[in-house]
Parts: sequence; C-alpha cells; structure tokens
Amino acid sequence: MELNSKKLESTSKIIYYSISAILCIFLILLSNKVIDDLDGVAKRPEAENFENKKTLLTLAKQDGQLDAEIETINSKKATIQKTIIIATANSKNEKQSFDNWLQTRKTLGSPDKDQEVIDRAKKLDEIYKIEQSWNLELNNIQTQYEELEKKKGDITMLTSKEKALAETKFEETLKWYDLKVFLIRLLFVGPVLALGIFFFIRKRKDKYWPLYFGFSLFSLYAFFFGLVPYLPSYGGYVRYIVGIALSGGLGYYAIKKIRIYIEHKQEELKISTEVRSKNVHSHIAEKALDNHFCPSCGKDFIIKKWEFPLSKMVDTNAYKFVTSFCRHCGLELFKKCTDCGNNNFAHLPYCSSCGTKQATNK
Repeated sequence: MELNSKKLESTSKIIYYSISAILCIFLILLSNKVIDDLDGVAKRPEAENFENKKTLLTLAKQDGQLDAEIETINSKKATIQKTIIIATANSKNEKQSFDNWLQTRKTLGSPDKDQEVIDRAKKLDEIYKIEQSWNLELNNIQTQYEELEKKKGDITMLTSKEKALAETKFEETLKWYDLKVFLIRLLFVGPVLALGIFFFIRKRKDKYWPLYFGFSLFSLYAFFFGLVPYLPSYGGYVRYIVGIALSGGLGYYAIKKIRIYIEHKQEELKISTEVRSKNVHSHIAEKALDNHFCPSCGKDFIIKKWEFPLSKMVDTNAYKFVTSFCRHCGLELFKKCTDCGNNNFAHLPYCSSCGTKQATNK
C-alpha cells in the first residue's frame, strides 16, 4: 500500500534535494583538493630564472662604481662651489677696498703713475684670476659629472633591456605552463562533466536520483568554475563553446522528449476511453484529483459558474462544478459507488465514503 501524504511528499523532496546539495558540496571540496594537488605536477616558472645573472651582476657593479664616482664628483663640486663663493667674496671686497683707496689717492696726485696703485691693481687681477681658475675647475667637474651620468643612463638602459628580454621569455614560458595546467585540469574535469551529463540524462528517474543529481551539479561546477584560475587567453572560448554545446544538446534532448510526449498523447487520445482508463496509474490519478485535471489529456475538469445554465444554479451539490466525463477527451472521471452511491473519482481504488473497493478497470 502506497503512502500518498502531501506532507510526506514535500518532506521527501526536501530530503532528496538536501542529499544532492550535501553530496555536491563535499564533491566540490574534494575536487578542489585534487585540483590543487594536480597543479603541483607542473612547476610554476619564476621570472628571475630567465635573467642573465652574470650580465646583470656586471652591470650592477659598473653602476655601483659610477655611483661612487658621482658621489666623489659631487663632493668635489660642493667644495669648489664653497671655494668660489669665498673667492668671489674676497674679489668683491678687494675691489671695493681698491676703489675706495683709489678715490682717496686721486685727491693727492695722479694715481696712474703711482707704483703702489699698480701693485694693488696687480693684486686685484691675481685675485680675479684665482676666482676664474676655480670657475674653470667647476666647469671641468661639471663635464665629468655629465659624462658619468650619461654612462649611468646607458647602464640603466642596458639593464632594462636585459630585464625586458627576461620578462618576455618568462611570459612565454608562463603561457605554456598555464596551458599545461589547464590541460591537466581538463583531463580531470572533462570525464567528470561527461559522467555528470550521462547521469542527468539516464538516471533522472532512478530511485537513487538525488545522488546522481548531486554529482551532475558538481560536474557543472567543476567545469565552469574549477578551470577558471588557469584559463589561457582562449580558455573563455572553451567554456563558452562547451556551454553552447551543452545548452544546444540538452535543449535538443528536452525538445525531442516533449515532442515525443505530445505525439504520444495525441496518439493516446485516439484510443478508446476504456483502454485509456486502464492505463491511468494510481499516482497520476492522485495528482490529477489534487490539481483537478484529466489524467488522460491533462485538461482542467472544473467547470466555471458561467458555463452552467441558470436553471441549475440553485443546486447546492459540490459536484456541480465537475462533470462525470472529461469534456475534452471523453474519459470517465467520476462515478457512483456501487455500495453507497457516493460520487468518487473513477481512477482511485476505494470509495471515499464507505471504503468499498471500486472497479477501476485496471
């Protein structure tokens, strides 16, 4: 004897889908662990492994030497600049002193032929020459500094080229590494996806369908999300093409099944009502009665109020809203109990009033 409780049915659905979800979650966790271990099969390349360490070391030493020379030049340059400031101040003070002294001498006589004037003018020239010599030294230092900076720039450019070459090699190797890891993952995930599709198509009506359904959900997650971290540039195309193929394949399968079902129903409706009545199963009859549809053609057997003649509206019988036969396919829906005369759904085994077993033409 079957249990037909709605509460049991809804509880069963919750339990079944919970089993599917729990199984799916643990399969995902396990697959993540397996995929992480698979990633260790191929060693990830490191950027520094592609650098010419000998060349870079030589360039670094040369750059360090230039930095030391530039630091020495800067130190000399600072010293000379301080010396020039002092020499300029001395020259300025000496010239001011000379001008004042010369102005005083003009009041006493002609300074042009005075030997002391000539001596002081020579001294002033010597001070000026010293200042100029320091300026010339500063210019030489500045020239050396610029040459060192140019050499340092050349070394920096060579270092950048060497690193760019190493980076190019690293990126090419990394692409092959990502492709290798992607293919390794695909070898693991591909059969899982194929098995999940097989379970979804062939095991949907199996008594253990929650387990198969949970595996099918896991297979979709494994393919569309498990491959994401190492997808190469064209990896998106792989996922999208597979997604389109799955959508098209499952869509074709669903449309084909629906068309077969519709054609089967159309052929079934051509059969006599007696034969169709024999083919109605009890679980279909229960759902048909609960949802008030004909178990053969699926049409609603509830009659609307406006479909009744006004003369019958005074009737208080609850069965006035249903007909004994389906008005769409002619199948017998309700009939009276042979024992108590109660009107029962014709495809259920017992009378709802007295419990007498009904003749259901099975």
